Amino acid sequence: MPITNERAAGHAFLRPLYADTYFPDHVVDKGREILVRLCERIEAEQPSDLAALYVLTHAATEEFNLLEAEFEASGSEIETVAREEIAEDFWFVASAYGFTEADAEELIATRDW
Repeated sequence: MPITNERAAGHAFLRPLYADTYFPDHVVDKGREILVRLCERIEAEQPSDLAALYVLTHAATEEFNLLEAEFEASGSEIETVAREEIAEDFWFVASAYGFTEADAEELIATRDW
């Protein structure tokens, strides 16, 4: 299902990671897909409050946790630059869907990177 939120649909997720050769594009693509699926889930499930949003963002964070092994297998990792960019895109998604009061750390609280 295509994203209908104009802000989210027009956003270039993980752009700085694509610009840095340390991060392999084929793995960054998978990270971008996680964020796109998060947007699709938000649109489909329409969380009514922060608790419901956090359930969705925590599930997406768990997907990034699994992606860490693919970064490592490609000679990369989710390090400082990647962590910050991923976190910023989670915040972007929350704010694009009207959850401007979301806690940035809580959005990705289940991370292990």
